[in-house]
This record gives sequence, structure tokens and C-alpha cells, in this order.
Amino acid sequence: MNRTQAQAIVRETFTAAFDRARFLQLTRELLNRLDESKAFAHNSQYVKDAFKEHVARFERLGTYTSPEQETLDVLIVHLTRDSKLERARTAIRNFVADHLKERDDKDAALVAFVSPSETQWRFSYVKMEYAMTATAAGKIGVETRLTPARRFSYIVGAGEACHTAQMRFLDLLQDTANDPTLAQIEDAFSVEAVTKEFFARYVELFDAISKYLAKLVNQDKRVRDEFTAKNISPVDFAKKLLGQIVFLYFVQKKGWLGVQRGQNWGAGPRDFMRRLARGEFGAHANFFNDVLEPLFYESLAVKRDADDWCQRFNCRIPFLNGGLFEPIGDYDWRATEIVIPNDLFFNTKRVDEMISGTGILDVFDRYNFTVNEAEPLEKEVAIDPEMLGKVFENLIEDNRRKGLGAFYTPREIVAYMCQESLINYLATVIASEAKQSPTSDAEIASQKPLAMTVSRADLETFVHLGEQISHYESVPAEYKIKMPKSIEPNAQAIDEALANIAVCDPAVGSGAFPVGMMTEIVRARNALTPYLQDQTLKVSETFRVSYHFKRHAIQNCLYGVDIDAGAVEIAKLRLWLSLVVDEEDVREIKPLPNLDYKIVAGNSLLGVEKNLFNHRLFKRLEELKPLFFDATDKSKKDAYKREIEELIDDLTNGKHLFDFEILFSEVFHRKQGFDVVIGNPPYGFRNVLTPEEKKYFRKERGIEFPSGDVAEVFIVVSFGKLVHSQGALTFIIPKKSLYGESWTNVRKLWLQNALAFLMDASQAFEKVLLEQVAFSVVKSKTTPEREIAIGCLDNRGNSIRVFGKFALPSIFTEDLRNAQIYKGLYSQPLIEKIKRRSVENTSAFIRAEIGISNITSHLTFESEGNHPCVKGVDIVRYALKPNLRYLKRSVARKFIDDYGHEKLIAQEIIAHVQNPQPHIIIAMFLDEQGRLFNDTCVEIKINDKRLTPKFVMAYFHSVFTNWYAYNFVYNRAIRTMHFIDYYVTQIPIPKSVIEYPDQQAPIIARVDRILSAKKRNPEADTSAMEREIDELVYRLYGLTEEEIKILDHETHEKTR
Repeated sequence: MNRTQAQAIVRETFTAAFDRARFLQLTRELLNRLDESKAFAHNSQYVKDAFKEHVARFERLGTYTSPEQETLDVLIVHLTRDSKLERARTAIRNFVADHLKERDDKDAALVAFVSPSETQWRFSYVKMEYAMTATAAGKIGVETRLTPARRFSYIVGAGEACHTAQMRFLDLLQDTANDPTLAQIEDAFSVEAVTKEFFARYVELFDAISKYLAKLVNQDKRVRDEFTAKNISPVDFAKKLLGQIVFLYFVQKKGWLGVQRGQNWGAGPRDFMRRLARGEFGAHANFFNDVLEPLFYESLAVKRDADDWCQRFNCRIPFLNGGLFEPIGDYDWRATEIVIPNDLFFNTKRVDEMISGTGILDVFDRYNFTVNEAEPLEKEVAIDPEMLGKVFENLIEDNRRKGLGAFYTPREIVAYMCQESLINYLATVIASEAKQSPTSDAEIASQKPLAMTVSRADLETFVHLGEQISHYESVPAEYKIKMPKSIEPNAQAIDEALANIAVCDPAVGSGAFPVGMMTEIVRARNALTPYLQDQTLKVSETFRVSYHFKRHAIQNCLYGVDIDAGAVEIAKLRLWLSLVVDEEDVREIKPLPNLDYKIVAGNSLLGVEKNLFNHRLFKRLEELKPLFFDATDKSKKDAYKREIEELIDDLTNGKHLFDFEILFSEVFHRKQGFDVVIGNPPYGFRNVLTPEEKKYFRKERGIEFPSGDVAEVFIVVSFGKLVHSQGALTFIIPKKSLYGESWTNVRKLWLQNALAFLMDASQAFEKVLLEQVAFSVVKSKTTPEREIAIGCLDNRGNSIRVFGKFALPSIFTEDLRNAQIYKGLYSQPLIEKIKRRSVENTSAFIRAEIGISNITSHLTFESEGNHPCVKGVDIVRYALKPNLRYLKRSVARKFIDDYGHEKLIAQEIIAHVQNPQPHIIIAMFLDEQGRLFNDTCVEIKINDKRLTPKFVMAYFHSVFTNWYAYNFVYNRAIRTMHFIDYYVTQIPIPKSVIEYPDQQAPIIARVDRILSAKKRNPEADTSAMEREIDELVYRLYGLTEEEIKILDHETHEKTR
């Protein structure tokens, strides 16, 4: 199939109503070898009761086996008339998972989910995640329990864009010689690839608009005067304009724009913005001045009659409220002529043979927009509200972003952190309720005790799988999948706890964590609904819906702060969009809430001298904030805001700086702090904190942060001031906190309180060299038997891999130098064997000393009259590279007496190697010429004469030592692993070679042969002798063949 044919089949299939023949042809071309011999079609009687509400009938077009023997079904699933594609996500995903599990545990499916009208459908890739288990006989099988499935979907059908699908499927359709693997198919559904492309275009649009505005401000005095008077910059104007337009692209997907008189909300055209540009709702000379400004500030921002009829555009336009469509800086849009050229919004410029148009609407029209926030199990290959977070990252100038240390947290990490925080909170609250005893007859009579103790394990099942389980349980007795028994009798208590949680992100950024927490709260409350409907308390079906849960959470549960005002606006935007997705009232669209005192611009780390004892002012402040939240009348809203600002001014003694106890006073009065403080605080120590700020925290606030990293300041402030006495702190911070010398205080905080999990996020953030770890710790005294969950983000970054739960002493070293989370991957007998056969204190035998600093500029390749000197880059295992360096004699003479002896010199920075498996390479050589060395090297000093330099060199080069250091000293770090004394002395030394020094002899003999070969040729292949040394080191620890296989697989390079 050539390129033109591939483009045509995608376009014809995906931009029209569903057609079975076209879909079958597409899958035949895509898979090359579709086995249609096992095709079938089933009507509703073959659909299990659990899915009949959503699935009318289904058919299998065929099966496929990949070159890697993975299996896949091609399905068509016709949905019922009452089931909406957007609303039945969990149920229809579960339907496919159930089908694949019952059809020989297949790995995946390509599915067309078709709505009754067949005009709109989803093309989905559903991937199973089976839990593998070993049977008593030692065979590996699929564990029979609720198995999660992940669904990646294209939004397709009549009127939908197919640019993305065309770009992603072209290569697979053209390749008729090779059958695709499931990984290749999954890549064609990659959300990240699509969004990266969109972000790049978005930034280009932003640059074009902001540059034009800067030029306009420079040339037009009236515009310049208005921008100056209202403190508006071209950059901020451009950000808001693009945010407003992209918001309307989401809203038009709901059919809320351009609705005709007499029609319900939802009947508007899904391409309203394009029709507006074409003049279908009124002619215009300048699109921004004549159309967009009146649309924003006269239609969307102004409350009109009950019909919301807009005379200017001759259609219904909803009043959205909230502030997004109020003029930035309250500029006078009517009197200020801001004429932005139309071609910045739409044009016909040719991009390539498939694409024309470079304006904002042209670019946006090429993509599918969805108001559904992606979840770990459900992703649409479209632009979703999470995009705003990544745009925020891209729109901050590089130097400023590095200064703020702000980066976007991937959704898989966010979801895990939010779920675990919710579990921590529920475990604390439900356990607390169970312990409370009534103190009076009235309390005894009114108290509703917990009917059954709810274990943490039950809460974990409920939070992770509750939504799926509650769906299955709607059909009694058909499935074994059940909610834990303790959940149903305590459903009301759990629901009340979820409704009362208080969550804050002190570095809110684009709002990933408030949105993530809201998502988990809503999912959990929805999962409880079936168990509340049968109780004496009658539950209104109109109230227990996602929209009300979200609005309640936004008003009562969620708080955020960020130093960047632009980030705050984007966080608000995402919360508004989250309400838009679940607004289903076709008669009346509820105005968006005002979030000015929920998501706030300010410095989380600073505070003010304040008057906390003026209860009258606080009482009035807390009365006004809910009124402002719901206000829609502009005059009332302005009046509430003025009074709130005056109260804040009084309470801060005129400073009017951000302070948690004032801005969020209702939380501190009700709970004395937050239940959960969660987020991704800024990192860094060079540009993030000024010297004055460091002095302020250390001297005036008494905050110690030995790491010098602002993330540690956030930890100290958040845990000490924001989290209440039983609350939890959940952060993602630099991974160095697991093992770095300067992060000991953080590890102490973890151990002195109830640590819940440690999760290696590796390099979760793009363009960030630092690696990260996520943690959650509850402000509660720990117990010796406490176990924590440990794990990591998988290699593809698609999911969290939990190793298991482990007792604290098995992870943390006694001296607190390390939290060795990767011990969770290996058998306890192996770990114990290594410990038992090692000396107790490596530092008594070996130390490391850094090389000479400030001499690099005096190095030369000229030998005459100069002294041999080494840089780390010169060292390979057992030898030096041929190009020798020298230190100028005038400088060298000061150091020769101290360093001119025989010694081991090692690289100070350890090399990390990705292939064939990630591992590290420790490199050193035996210096017999008294060379000097700079601070990119370390000297390995031997303090016990029973150890010989040649043995130590061989031992540090061995597979065993590199494996141990990579996993348990550096926690599988990728970058900047310093081979200094703090880390070197954590590497075990085998006890037997101290007790019986003769055991070193076989290893030394092989080292002599290696050195002899390297002397003749520094690049000589000595891998066979090195392999023999590896085997001898294994024997020193008594490793079994199975244990040796593990180390070899994880560490050995294909060639040495």
C-alpha cells in the first residue's frame, strides 16, 4: 500500500459514520495477517448481564498473532441507545477485558466502539495487564482476579479530524512486508507523541501572537497607554487569548456554542469557532476586534435572560462566569482598538502536501479535542485538559523555568500519589472513628459506629479497583469479583470522610494534583453509590453524580498556591473544564464557580506577622468566601471581593502577602491543617533561592535544609506547618533524597513518622537531568513492624510497578545513609547472605579521597619537564587511555610528596550504561608511577595490609560489586553518581578475604595477566580473565547458580 492509498483509507474510515466493510479493510491492511476463520457475531443474549446496560451486541472480525507470539482480537462493539461513548468508559473497557480473559487470555484488542447512530465511534486499542503467578508445581499462570485493562482511543466519525490518525498509521499501513508487534500498534495510539506535536505548534502560535502584540504596543500609543495603566504585558495577553480560544475548543465539543433558539444545550455545531471565522454568525472585518472580544466579554462573561440569547451572534451562548472571559487587567476592550491580523487566526498557507493553514484555528482544527481528563486506564489520542499543564511548561521562558524549578508531573505518577494519599487519609480517619468512644448518653444514642473494622488492605482495594468492582456488583451473583466485605456496611462513613477531606498543593503549577485528587475522590464516591442507595438514608440520584461530587470537592476540599500567576490561571481552567465534562443538564448550564480564593497566586514558603486572634474578622471572611464562590452577578461578586480583600489586609496588618492561615483559614479553624499536602515542589539550589531567602529561612524561620535544595524547604514547611497532627505529606522530589549525604534529615523525617511508600520515578520529567522519587509520610509515630510500599515507574513510563511491602529495617540502613528500595526486587536469602559474609564496617578497610582541585587549567599534553597527571576521562578498567596528560612542574611540585606513591586511582563519576541492561561501570587502575590526579578522580586508600591493591581493583571491577553499588548504593540512579568516600564505604567487602588473605591469590594471578595484556595494548580484550574474576568473587559470597544468573543478566555487557 503506497502513501496516498494509506492516507485515503484512514480518511475514509475515520471521518465518516462507522462502516463495517471499511473498518474490516483497514484492520486487514494494518495487521497484514488477520485470521478471519474464527469470526463471529453475537446479539444481546450473549452479552453478560453486567454489560447489558451499555453493550447491545458485538462481533469478532478475526484474530491476530504477532511475530512475538502476542495475541489480539479485532472487535466491533455496538453500544446501547442509553450508553454514551464518553460516559460508559469503565463499563465498556471492562467488557473487552472480560472478553479477552475468557478467550484464552489474549493480550490485546483493536475495537470499534460504535454509538447507536453510528455517526460517532471510537477506534481503541485495549491492552490487558495480567498478573502472573507461580503455581505449586512451579508453572507460571495468569492469576484469576480482577485484571485491569488500559484503553487508548481515537475519537472518530462524521465531522472529526483525522490528521493525527493519518500521521500515526501511515508507516504501519505502508509496511506490507513485516507484521506489526503489539508494541508498534500501541505506539500508533501514543498520546504523548500526539500531544508533543500539538505543544510545539501551540508554542509557535503563542510566539507569533506575543511578538505581534509587542510590535503593536510599540507602535500604537493608545494600546501602549492602556497596557501600561493596567499592567498588561504582550506575553500575558497572548497567554490568556490562547487559553480562552483553546477553552472554547473544548466547550464547542459539548455543543454549547451557536445553539439555535428553541434548541437545548448540546445542539450547537462542534465546529462553531470555524463557522464564526467564516462569518456564519455575522460578518466581520477583524476577527479579534469584531468577533472574539464581543464573544468573550459581552456574551460568555455577562449574565443575560433565561434563554441566554445573544443578539450579536443571533444564537444562544452560555454565561460561563468564573473570570476566564473577563478582560485581562480589566482593560477597556470597547475603547481600545486591538487589531490583530486575521491571518494569525486563519489562512491558507501550505504546510505540506497534507496540510494547509498556519493560524490558530487552522492548527486547532487539525486535532481532536476531548474534555475527558486522561486517566491511567483510559487515554484518548486527542488534546485533553492535561495539555494545558504541558503548555504551561512550554510557555515559561527557559531561564525562568529553570529558576522556578517547576516541571510537569506525568499523569501515572500523579494518579499513584493521589490514590495512595487517599488511602492514607481514609486509613487514618476510619481507624480514628473506630477508636472513638461516646462520652454521653446522647452521643451513645446518636452515634453510628463502624459496623466492621476496615483494614488498610480493604481500603487499597476500594481506592484502586472500587469503580470497576461496583460496576460488576450491580449484577448480583454473576461474578466472583466483590468489594471487600468491610466497605458496604461502612459506606456512609467512608463517603462522609471523602466529602470532608482537605487537600492542598503548595506548588500547584498547572493543577495536576488538585485535578488528580478530585478525580480519585469522585471515582471513590461513585463506587460507594450502589451501597448507599439501599440504606435508610435516601440518596438522590440527581445529587450523587460526578458533577456534584466535583463541584463539592472544588468548593470544600481542594486548595492550591503557586508563585506563578499564569500557572494559577491554568489550574483554574482545568478545574472549570472538569466541571464542563460532567455538566449534562441540556436545559440550564450552571455558571462556573469563582476560584480566586481556592487556587491562589503567592509564595507558599513565606508568611506574615498576622492577627490570628481577631475571630470576628475570620468569621466574616469565612462567610464571604462561599458567597463569592457561587456569585454570578458582577456587582455582587465585585462587592464580595472588595470586602474579602479588605479583611485580608486587616488580618495581615497591611502586608497583603499570601498566608495559609488567612487565605485558607476555614481549614485551619476546622482541622488545624490539611489532611493531605501533595505536589511537585520546585527543585534546585542555585537559581531557585536567593542568598537572602536562604538566610531568611535559616536565621529567621529556623529551618534547616542541609541539601540546600528548595524542595527540602517545602518539605519542612509543609510537614511542619500545613499538615495537621494526623495528616499526610505526599511529594515528588529529587531521587538523591534516597541516598545523598546531604538529604539525611529527610530520611530521618521519613523514619520518625509513618512512611507509607517510596516510589522511584526515575527521569519522570522531560528535559530534566535530575531523577525523582515520590513519597508519602503520615504525621504519626512509626512502629517497628510498619511496612511500606516500594516500587518504580516502569521503563515505558506507562504504569507503576509495586515490588511489595517491606519492613523499614529491611530498606533503611542503620546509619540512615541509604533507603535501599531495590532490595525489594531480590530474595531475602540473597540479601542476608551478602550481609552475613561481609565485614561490618567497610570504612575500617577502605576509604576514598578526592583528587586535587583547581589544577585543570595547568594540564598539558607536553611531557618534557612536567609531571604525569590523570583526569577521570583518561581511566578505563585496569588501564589508562594512550593520550597522557601532564601537570606543569611549577604546580606539580607542591603535591608530589603527598601523591607520588603507588595507589589505586578511580573515576570520580561512575559511568551509567543502558545496554544490554542498565548498569554501571566502576573504572580504576593501579598507578605505579606516582602520578598526580585532579578532582575528577579519587584515590582508593587501603587501611588494612591484609587487602592488596590488585585484589581491591579486581573486586571493584567485578560484576558483583557493580551490581551491588548500582542497586543498593545508588538506587539505580542514571546520572551523576559520585564515587566518593560516602558511597565507596557503603560497598561491602567480603569477610573471608580479611580472615584468609590467601583467598585473594587466584584473583591477583588473573589481575597480573590482565595488566600484562593492557601494558602491551591498553585496548586488549581481557574479558575472559575478567569473567573468571567474576566467578571467583561469586564464590566469596557463596552465590548459587540461580543468583549468579540474576546478576549476570542485569550487569554483563555483551562485550567487555
